[in-house]
Amino acid sequence: MQTAEFVELLAVPTALAKNPLFDIIVEDKINIQNYCNALIIKILELRQSQFPAFIDYQFNQVKNPEIWLNKFEKLLANNSEQFEGIRNNSKFIKLYTLIQAKRTELQSSSVKETVVKTPKRLINAESEDRYFSFSEVKTHIAALTNYPDKILYLNEEICEYKQSEVYFINNKLLDYKKQCKALLKQIQNEKILKCQLEKEQADEKNKMILEKKPTFKIRLNGPINILTDAYKQMMNDVKPNGKPYIQHKIKEIAKFICDNYLDENGNELSMLTIQTYLSPTRTDKNPNNDWKIKL
Repeated sequence: MQTAEFVELLAVPTALAKNPLFDIIVEDKINIQNYCNALIIKILELRQSQFPAFIDYQFNQVKNPEIWLNKFEKLLANNSEQFEGIRNNSKFIKLYTLIQAKRTELQSSSVKETVVKTPKRLINAESEDRYFSFSEVKTHIAALTNYPDKILYLNEEICEYKQSEVYFINNKLLDYKKQCKALLKQIQNEKILKCQLEKEQADEKNKMILEKKPTFKIRLNGPINILTDAYKQMMNDVKPNGKPYIQHKIKEIAKFICDNYLDENGNELSMLTIQTYLSPTRTDKNPNNDWKIKL
């Protein structure tokens, strides 16, 4: 495992542990490597519901909690691969959330606001470690900004509930696990629909770009009126069946020419100029017979 440069290495062997659940246990020599290894192992063993108490316990042990917190965050970042898998990844996110909250608490000079306790009537169930409130879950989900965090959080709550020894269930509320699963399914469906909508919007945008701008434009190495005269002939000369070769309005053909051709200098064509050249009454814009393309 990679390390972080902790200033205080507060670790003890198992025999001297006052709180085996939260103490950092190091049986060998206490150094940076052994301390960091033991700390990572400890947080992987703990349950998410125990993280707040664990961080508070470490804060009470060290002389400079803020420095310890910064090094702890660095240690997590350096060993992010240790948190692969849905459950451990959820732990990783939970720890970062707690670290940020604790840092804000430390740096704030304002008086702490009184935490509003969740009313008993909004608690679905209770175990020895914690209580489960779907009302709190909905509030927390609403505060999260992306789908992966929401999905990970709900999966973790469902796992926590399954593994907890629940001793109280509020029969006036729906089953906590079922509510979490229903919300999880709703969020997953929303994610699928959002992805589909974004794909459709992207496809439509790409389609409009392709329709508006061709892949390439043909550069004409000569006067542009030679080309417009060819189109003019196909638009006005009548075939034996009584129809011209091209049946489109002057404006439509002018746009097509501007979208697909450049002049001999590689410049864009003027829509107004091309419309003038295509007008059957503007014979003065036709090329002389030596340059004219005869169809």
